[in-house]
Amino acid sequence: VKLACDMVKEGLIDEKEALKRIPANDLTQLLLPSFIPAAKKTGEVLTRGLPASPGAAVGKLAFTAAEAVQRTADGEDVLLVRKETSPEDVDGMHSAVGILTSTGGMTSHAAVVARGWGRCCVAGANEIQIDEKGRKITVKGKTFKADDTLSIDGSTGEVMVGSIATQEPKLSGDFSKVMKWADEYRTLNIRTNADTPEDAARARKFGAEGIGLCRTEHMFFEGDRILAIRALILAERVEDRRTALAKLLPFQREDFVGIFKAMKGLPVTVRLLDPPLHEFLPQDAKAQKEMAEVLGVKPAFVKARVAQLHESNPMLGHRGCRLSVTYPEILEMQVTAIVEAAIECTKKRIDAKPEIMIPLIGTAAELRILRELAEETIAKVKADKKFTGELDILIGTMIEIPRAALTADEVAKHAQFFSFGTNDLTQMTFGYSRDDVNTFLPDYLRQEILETDPFQSLDTTGVGQLVEMGVKKGRMTSKKLKIGICGEHGGDPRSVVFCHKVGMNYVSCSPYRVPIARLAAAQAQLDFPA
Repeated sequence: VKLACDMVKEGLIDEKEALKRIPANDLTQLLLPSFIPAAKKTGEVLTRGLPASPGAAVGKLAFTAAEAVQRTADGEDVLLVRKETSPEDVDGMHSAVGILTSTGGMTSHAAVVARGWGRCCVAGANEIQIDEKGRKITVKGKTFKADDTLSIDGSTGEVMVGSIATQEPKLSGDFSKVMKWADEYRTLNIRTNADTPEDAARARKFGAEGIGLCRTEHMFFEGDRILAIRALILAERVEDRRTALAKLLPFQREDFVGIFKAMKGLPVTVRLLDPPLHEFLPQDAKAQKEMAEVLGVKPAFVKARVAQLHESNPMLGHRGCRLSVTYPEILEMQVTAIVEAAIECTKKRIDAKPEIMIPLIGTAAELRILRELAEETIAKVKADKKFTGELDILIGTMIEIPRAALTADEVAKHAQFFSFGTNDLTQMTFGYSRDDVNTFLPDYLRQEILETDPFQSLDTTGVGQLVEMGVKKGRMTSKKLKIGICGEHGGDPRSVVFCHKVGMNYVSCSPYRVPIARLAAAQAQLDFPA
């Protein structure tokens, strides 16, 4: 970055050439901690996993989310070590300085959440055997316990023994200068994936121009919220579900108010509830018993409900828009919270621009039915609140099922925007489980069966055909259809170039990858003028 700026200052190259010479991915080094090269050379590499979220982290081992929270509060730096993480682990993930998992891929829960927070993460280190009860791990015959220290490099996937010295990033005026140049030349808008006001504010500092993906399920795991969502799931009658949802509504509204305030007039795409419901319930007998006591039901009832919700392949099961079809009251509550938050902001002269995204659409009929329900709910809330002003709320969908891309012309009849969810689209197109792919992916890369990890850099040959087809067919129906991408590919330079070439309006990525996307978008425009 300094070299490019100095050469422009000296008249050796112009701004365009300077932008093209900076490797976009390398900007990560300016934004996150890294290991001091000399210190890292002396370290012993224990094993390698996937570089799921860049940065450097050093800490002792914590084996549960609760342990990570407690030990962090006691002043320790800990690495949260799990086979895989789930939404229940969020507090521990937030407390830990880094996250290490033995399974999962580049779009696993641990990887996606860690990237959003700028938290270092190595995923899919499958040589690690974790003994949670014994609070120890075993790697290649070596054992490490809770008081042992490891260092993880989220940029390379290396797991190292002991404490390796790190260095904090230092942003210079040159960085801001490069970002200014990039913004002058790029035509793609850059949004961020953010679920909290804090994430939104951080992304704005990095130059985000809106939120392309706000995952509402991440809002359900704090305090009384998890109790309300669990009461909802256990309810067998609509009336009981509405009672539980009424408890969640104020929390959702408060969250959206905070996010709309943080974005100050920039668009915020809110994805309605997406994951299968079993993710919100405890799976072990002890936790189920505790939950039953809190909710005032018998443990056997909780156990039976967990068994009832079990699916052989939940990622292809009862999730996304299918939840809203079965339980329309969930959609009604979430849309109500969005609209009430927008009205509250408008009354305070805060420009709120929510966009409601209905996930996992496979047929135009699904979107038609749910859009109608969303519009009815918007009208009802405005009437109940006696609000006569204008609310510019778009309703669109996430294109993440191949059939939706193939029939995009039909889907577009009921959508005001498309957002390609390329994590799931890649999973379904390849037939690879994104959480289990690391069991064979290293062999595929080593034998050059695949050029790159398709969950890290978009497969423009196969998955890209579906994306390009979706863009073309969608715009055949609606020329002004706003189209973007909100999968993790939105922060990958090669994928950003592809999105520019097929004519998208924006890409959305994790907050810490926003500067990378800004530079990559400028490079794409310089190489392939729109």
